[in-house]
Amino acid sequence: MQDLTQSEASMQPYVQASEFDTSLLDNPILNALSTEHEGLAVKNGQVRRYPAAIGPLSGMPDQSEANYLSLRALAGPGGVVGLFLEEKPAPPAGWTLLRGGVLGQMICFEPVRDESSVADGVEVRRLTQDDVPAMMELAKLTEPGPFREKTSDLGLFLGIFEGKMLLAMVGQRMHLPQFVEVSAVCTHPDARGRGYARLLIQRVNAEIRERGKVPILHSFADNWPAIRVYESLGFTMRRTFELAILKNEG
Repeated sequence: MQDLTQSEASMQPYVQASEFDTSLLDNPILNALSTEHEGLAVKNGQVRRYPAAIGPLSGMPDQSEANYLSLRALAGPGGVVGLFLEEKPAPPAGWTLLRGGVLGQMICFEPVRDESSVADGVEVRRLTQDDVPAMMELAKLTEPGPFREKTSDLGLFLGIFEGKMLLAMVGQRMHLPQFVEVSAVCTHPDARGRGYARLLIQRVNAEIRERGKVPILHSFADNWPAIRVYESLGFTMRRTFELAILKNEG
């Protein structure tokens, strides 16, 4: 796939909300690992997770004792997993909650197509395995969420460089039959305010829509600056989850 130009992106059609079954988004990690990412899934009972080299995201039907027992085996001693839960985390003894909080799930049926805020001459290119060290460095600096050495294997990642320095990137994470998650939205502190993240999100959205799918993303529900940017690009809030980043102390 070649990177979409602004004119090509503007030609992508809108999709109608009525054509899509959003119920899979109520447990997105488990359903991604049961459908389009099933080949990546590490499984135990009803619980599934991404390989640790990709990231800690894990899914289970509910917070039953049996599911937490299965999750412990997938985490391994000292391992860390990440869950999107319907209710507040309630793990049994032997787990430490490293981070919680409310996540907002946003969906983009009618994207905004406007790249005019970015200076002319900015080059967007597809990131490759050769760029992973730069991607890891930017993710460590900006903390967009879990990012590992194989996270970029999950889908398209686009970036903007200045010389050899990666200034901004946006990519794709969870894939479901009708939806693709936009993720790893990062901008170097020295490059903020230039509209780079906005530009990259539009390009990633266009690639998703080119395949007849709908972009989604997840953001902390109190991260209003980010949410305002996402809303200006056509994303609307769909629902919330309780985030649980858990460490297996057992």
